[in-house]
Amino acid sequence: MAELRPEYAGLWRFDPAHTRIGFSTRHAMVTKVRGAFNEFAGTITVDPDAPERSGVQLAINVASIDTRNADRDQHLRTNDFFDAPQFPEITFVSDRVDQVDEGHFIVSGAVTIRGTTREISIPIDFVGVERDPMGNLRAGFEGSRRINRQDFGLKWNTTLDSGGVLVSDKITLEFEVSAIKVEDGATASGE
Repeated sequence: MAELRPEYAGLWRFDPAHTRIGFSTRHAMVTKVRGAFNEFAGTITVDPDAPERSGVQLAINVASIDTRNADRDQHLRTNDFFDAPQFPEITFVSDRVDQVDEGHFIVSGAVTIRGTTREISIPIDFVGVERDPMGNLRAGFEGSRRINRQDFGLKWNTTLDSGGVLVSDKITLEFEVSAIKVEDGATASGE
């Protein structure tokens, strides 16, 4: 596993073309449905000397939800689920980063979904850093965290003949992040 080195200190921005912010859940109790959000912006502040001073911020465009089924995606945007017109963003702002061991971290902070804010902790693995062909310093991070969608007001469901439900309350959040270091003189938006 990779270690954080002094040259990694500073601001990194998520690269949307190479990052997946996704989720999975059980459907009809027997299969998984996977999806992702296609529009988001995020930054990571890295302090290799004191990981607890590092941080993450993420804003996700709810309307960009994509489960590879247009009817389902439209339903997820309605008041039954995310209510995208009323609550257009999901946000996460960390308030603590704990290093568990080399390359393994717990990122804790406030996630807001549908106007409800809860504290969550997400195990994150630091995969490593490489310089890409365009000269960018690029880092990889991966992690997942299971949450209960009911905690965020996502309550819609329907009962199946067997007594089960159509959509599980348990959702697994999935993060596969490629972040580019913001070099001296640049901003997080790449300007």
